[in-house]
Amino acid sequence: DETRGEWWARIEREVKPAIEELQARVVADELFQPRAIYGFFPAVAEGNALVVLDQAGDERARFDFPRQPGGRRLCLSDYFRERGGEPDILAAQVVTLGPRVAEREKELFEAGQFTEYLYLHGLAVETTEGFAEWLHQRVRQEWGIAGQDSGAIEGLFRQEYQGARYSFGYPACPRLEDHLTLFKLLEPERIGVTLSEEYMQLPEVSTSALVVHHPEARYFSAAAAEGTPELEAKP
Repeated sequence: DETRGEWWARIEREVKPAIEELQARVVADELFQPRAIYGFFPAVAEGNALVVLDQAGDERARFDFPRQPGGRRLCLSDYFRERGGEPDILAAQVVTLGPRVAEREKELFEAGQFTEYLYLHGLAVETTEGFAEWLHQRVRQEWGIAGQDSGAIEGLFRQEYQGARYSFGYPACPRLEDHLTLFKLLEPERIGVTLSEEYMQLPEVSTSALVVHHPEARYFSAAAAEGTPELEAKP
């Protein structure tokens, strides 16, 4: 078995050069075509629902979220002001790397070049996540709450900032069908992102999220019952 030192040495000797070469090919072939769209919307909590309002204050869209059956009984709508007073603000975002990388992945897989396929897929997935994190930071800057951000990249990935972003299909908002409502608000078709019949985003290297500014917002599982862990890993 490899020691930890031997493992790191192999990473430096074999993996790092392969990734650097892959990055160069991605740039040369323009495989990543990053595009993003985001917006801010007036919204209020109504029980377990988050109601998005139009300029007249009428209901424009609605998200119905599950509430924890036990423990702290958290629900995503808890992070917003209730109807009756000044509306709160919801942000939403979608990012994508475009279709070319998926096409190249398909070519590599069908050619049996599985190592190259895995390297490219991994790089695309991590780049998409980094892109989403960058856009989330820009949203916080426009909100005026970025002063709470960690000064280190690693800190940002550990949610060392005010607020949180929640993606559908994860424990706090597990309904993939809610993508339909998000898409009506943002119209990400304008940047080439669509939904499959199963409510999955296409191209695959695309992510979306609802962004919350509440200082106590954290990741949690709506399915958590009394005595079970409530906090979940960040999407």
